[in-house]
Order: sequence, then C-alpha cells, then structure tokens
Amino acid sequence: MPDEYRTVARAGVHETEVNRSRFLCALAPAATEREAQDFVAAVRKEHADATHNCYAYVIGADAAIQKASDDGEPGGTAGVPMLQMLLRRDMRYVVAVVTRYYGGVKLGAGGLIRAYGGAVGEALDAVGTLTRRRFRLATVTVDHQRAGKVQNDLRSTGREVRDVRYGEAVTIEIGLPDADVEAVRGWLADATAGTAGFELGGEAYGDV
Repeated sequence: MPDEYRTVARAGVHETEVNRSRFLCALAPAATEREAQDFVAAVRKEHADATHNCYAYVIGADAAIQKASDDGEPGGTAGVPMLQMLLRRDMRYVVAVVTRYYGGVKLGAGGLIRAYGGAVGEALDAVGTLTRRRFRLATVTVDHQRAGKVQNDLRSTGREVRDVRYGEAVTIEIGLPDADVEAVRGWLADATAGTAGFELGGEAYGDV
C-alpha cells in the first residue's frame, strides 16, 4: 500500500472552451468501481444531447482499477489522456467525465488529446484535491481517572482520536503513522504508570 495518495475534495464541474467546442469536466470521489460507473451513467443521462461523454476513473490506493472510454472520439484521444492526467496527479478513488459539445471546428488527434487531458487538469485545480495518508489504527484502554488527560495529550500532539467508548474502562481509538507507534507506546506507559493497554489494529487512510 502506498504511504499516501490524492483524491478530489468534492464533486464538481469545470467548463473550458477549445475552438468553439465546449468541454465540461465533471469530477467526483468514488470509493468503488460501481460508484464510478453510476456517476458516469448520471452524467451521460444529464448530457444525453452532447456529442461525446468520455470518462476515466482510478479506484484503489494502488490504482488497481483503471478504466477509460473515448465514447466515439478517435481511439486514444480522449479517455486515455484523461486517465493519464489523473495518474500524473497521483489521483485515486476518483472519476472524471468530460462532456463535449462540438463547436464545428475539428481539433485533430493532437488537439483532442490536449483538450481532454487539459479539461481534467483544469477541473482538478478548480474543484480542489486533498491528500490522504496511510496510518495504523491503535486502541488505547485506560481507566476513567486518566482518560481525560490522555485524550487531551493525544489531541494536543496532533494525534487523530477517531472514537472514544466508555465502559468499565475507557477505550480510545487513534490513528498513527507507523513511525510513531513505538514512541506513543512508550509515552502511554509513562503517562499512565504502565496501567494503560495499547493494541495495534489494521491500516487505513486519513486526510492529512
């Protein structure tokens, strides 16, 4: 798993014009291939009268799923440059649909490649991206008396407190970079006189 990747901050649309053709790039986050396909279908329905609705999407932190479609444009002039732009920007879990309304001037293969790739790049800049970083999940178990101070100290040092549950003891779920695990384990033992529990869980990604 890569240490970090980028994705779009939100869904959005950005429009550009090239030689009287309108290019509308719709971007959205997509957690699964099904979500990406549903978004493509929704844009195609909204712009059913468009000349082309080309798409590209990348799913998985390791970019395991990559798909692109030229939707009638000459082969390799639309979907592939869109996909290449997403990959060049390290984008993951994202879907892009570029809708073209033909303006009467043919762009040629080079012009199409620049227009479709450029539409995605401009849309990413306009909509905004965010970085998600890999971290380890860990569970801290501490008595009620110490729980408040432990939580405050974790937050004040920038640790991500993901969940707090109260029972016989207090269970605090946190997210840590791998490099910080041993330091936090040691700090916790010192801060609670060795009474706190510390258990490592799986891995996840969180916003930086």
